[in-house]
Amino acid sequence: MTASAAIFPGQGAQLVGMGRDVAAAYPVAAETFAQADATLGFPLSKLCFEGPAERLDATDIQQPAIFTTSVALFRAACATGRLATDALAALGGLSLGEYTALHIADALSFEDALRLVYRRGQLMQQAAEQNSGGMVSLLGLDEGQVLALCERVRDQGRVRPANFNCPGQIVISGDKAACAAAVAVAEELGGRAIPLKVAGAFHSELMRPAAEGLRPVLAACTFRSPKIRVIANVDAAYHDEPAAIRESLYRQVVNPVRWQACVARLIADGCTDFWEVGPNRHLTGMMRKIDRSVRMTNVSTAADVRPASA
Repeated sequence: MTASAAIFPGQGAQLVGMGRDVAAAYPVAAETFAQADATLGFPLSKLCFEGPAERLDATDIQQPAIFTTSVALFRAACATGRLATDALAALGGLSLGEYTALHIADALSFEDALRLVYRRGQLMQQAAEQNSGGMVSLLGLDEGQVLALCERVRDQGRVRPANFNCPGQIVISGDKAACAAAVAVAEELGGRAIPLKVAGAFHSELMRPAAEGLRPVLAACTFRSPKIRVIANVDAAYHDEPAAIRESLYRQVVNPVRWQACVARLIADGCTDFWEVGPNRHLTGMMRKIDRSVRMTNVSTAADVRPASA
């Protein structure tokens, strides 16, 4: 029997205009953006719909913006019958997307989740300004080669894997000098290195101030056990009771995102029908490299929200 899972994107998925068409076409999506504006006290919807890109790309804005757009798309797809929460066997999300998954699973309210990701983005931006760092996407190298690469450039500073996205794509994160040195070493090893345009060294020890700042915010939020299984980035295990969810989200800030392992676990547990819900198609691209046999459906525009028969 085919089981379905919905997965949600993280930072980097944003683009000016996201959510505008679905908000114009579906009242429940428009209400979601209005709810976000009221919760945060500023027009997040306008930044999503109109930009400017420089502000939308900022860490503190893109996190609540991607979260809100993903929820709006999901709610609209449920309203049309394209998706149904009771038909989903599991949920997952890449980094920020894990918060979206937890909200959809009713582990926390929309308002709490939105405030959390907004504060998370602020804290990560502040940590990036305190500890200058960077990230590099390494293509064509396996985990062993990447770990060896990080060891070779250790004299230049701290650097380690931050995202295990899919076969042949691992992102490293750390001090700028170490990241720069890693580019040359990657080419020596037969790989390709792409420095990423990000504010800082996410999912590394340079984010420790952000993790510590987030801990009391997590403690103040009301969490519930998920009604749908949600897989955790840090260990590819399923979230359980509230205290463990808080600890996992705290650890996520400074630990690698094991996205490939998360998807592999979902597939091993019977999920062969995946829905990527949110702006862009980044997770769909990764899935093609993880397992091309699964069925992927992307829901990122108003056209995608309409039922297939419509």
